[in-house]
This record gives sequence, structure tokens and C-alpha cells, in this order.
Amino acid sequence: MDPMDIVGKSKEDASLPKATMTKIIKEMLPQDVRVARDTQDLLIECCVEFINLISSESNEVCSREDKRTIAPEHVLKALQVLGFGEYIEEVYAAYEQHKLETMQDTLKAGKWSNGAEMTEEQALAEQQRMFAEARARMNGGAIAPKQPDGDQNKIS
Repeated sequence: MDPMDIVGKSKEDASLPKATMTKIIKEMLPQDVRVARDTQDLLIECCVEFINLISSESNEVCSREDKRTIAPEHVLKALQVLGFGEYIEEVYAAYEQHKLETMQDTLKAGKWSNGAEMTEEQALAEQQRMFAEARARMNGGAIAPKQPDGDQNKIS
């Protein structure tokens, strides 16, 4: 990869944190396997190239939809277009988990105005609802309406 392949960016500007990537590589392999430094560098370059490929295709998907901001759905569509469809479910699950963790962090920090906190069961139910909505969108189906709270179902 030429140092200026990415418009206006040097090779170092478009890289991944070496220490973090080395840790990930080591965690993915059995403890008795060691990886040469050149091999680690090559794997990191492959990861950067993969991210560039997905980003570029996501941008094209976004542009075709006349949108200006790349959304998670554009990334998922890019994975499909590029032949990585078998990873979509796992990627989407990781995205939903990230959203749930972010939501929990926000709740813990008290940044929501109503001050209400979700129980773990409520958060799990919300996550499952979001999964169902996403699957419906991906399959072109209708989105199921949000389920009301149990207290709202009671007849007075």
C-alpha cells in the first residue's frame, strides 16, 4: 500500500492501534502459538484495507440512497454486496450489543432526563425488540409495533 493511497492521509493516519491489534491477535490464537512481528504488521494492514473496503462500499450504498450520512444499514448492505453476507447477523448482533451497552452507560451516568433506569430484563426485552425490527427491515417486512409496558395493559 502506497503511503498516500488514502486521499490526503499518510499511512500512519489510516492505521489501527498496534498494541490493541497485537493483543487481539494473541487472544485469537492458542497460547502456545507465537506470531512474527512482520506477520502481525501484515495482519494489521489487512484489517486496515478491509475497513477501507467496507467504508468505501458503505459510502457508495449511502450515495445511491441519496443520503449524506452512512448508517449501520449501509454497512450491512456493503457486507452483502462485497460477499460477506454470512457475517451480517454476527455484525448486527455486535452492533446491537454495543447500542445496549452504550444505553446502559448513559443510564448509569444519569443522562436521561426522566431518571428512569432499565432493569436487565427490560434492557434485554428492548434489545430483542430492536433485533426483531432490524430483521424485519432487512427482510423488507413491516416493523412490529413497540410493546407497551405491562402496567399499561391493565384495565381499570
